[in-house]
Amino acid sequence: MIIRITTQLTREAVGVLMDQIPAETRMRVIREAEQVPGVLAVEQARVRRSGPNYFADLTLALPRSYTFEHTGELVRSATEAVHRAIPTADVVIHTVPRQARAESIFDRVRAVAARNNVAVHDLSVQSQHGKLHVELHVELDENLPLIEAHSFVSNLEAEILRETPEVDSVLTHIESEPATIEQPEEMVEEDRRIEKALRDASAQYDEIVDVHQIMIGRTAEHITLSCHCTLPDDLSMHRVHEVITSLEDRFKLECPEVHRVTIHPEPVTDNTR
Repeated sequence: MIIRITTQLTREAVGVLMDQIPAETRMRVIREAEQVPGVLAVEQARVRRSGPNYFADLTLALPRSYTFEHTGELVRSATEAVHRAIPTADVVIHTVPRQARAESIFDRVRAVAARNNVAVHDLSVQSQHGKLHVELHVELDENLPLIEAHSFVSNLEAEILRETPEVDSVLTHIESEPATIEQPEEMVEEDRRIEKALRDASAQYDEIVDVHQIMIGRTAEHITLSCHCTLPDDLSMHRVHEVITSLEDRFKLECPEVHRVTIHPEPVTDNTR
């Protein structure tokens, strides 16, 4: 009995001196962190005790498509999860980007773009004669020389092909990313004509309830138009895109001088609040 009690006390004393904690406490911290939505895995978890204080240092694997803002929100949620296991713990969380198990071709292409700090839109994947073809629009600094822009895009396309080996070819449309604030010019009568043309075009679609908040901007070089378009609540996004694209095309036939049209769709419910 004396030997057993001495051994137990010695083990507990050594554990305190070595900052050891019960294995169950560490596993509880890991389980809580793994349950946070968005966490792919807890790759490393160090939990130690110094006197009455606990310290938790975790490395979490997150989807690489997450933005910095989204990652920050998830880290806050993971910290709260650790505090559910050890309320007084001093928590430090590191994050590492990882490929999610169910990433699509679209996800992987966007991940390449994010890695290169560029914005992409109008991304599409087409099957042509049994081979996959990717097209996308990339926004680059408007002051960048063509030779540099082309070199950048060529490297981007090569990286996309490495990331998506099932894709046979990539075509990138280079667009300039605005870097200057344009000063508007006013032409009231002309703007009224453009607004009427938009309303007349929208009246040709049964799905469109109305168009509103129409704004027409003018600079020395371009005319731009933006508006909100009200559509049924249950209309699928596929059909929404078709209607808006068709409306834009129809409107530009009447007003080809308009350089850019931006249409923001919104549901009827939101428009009637």
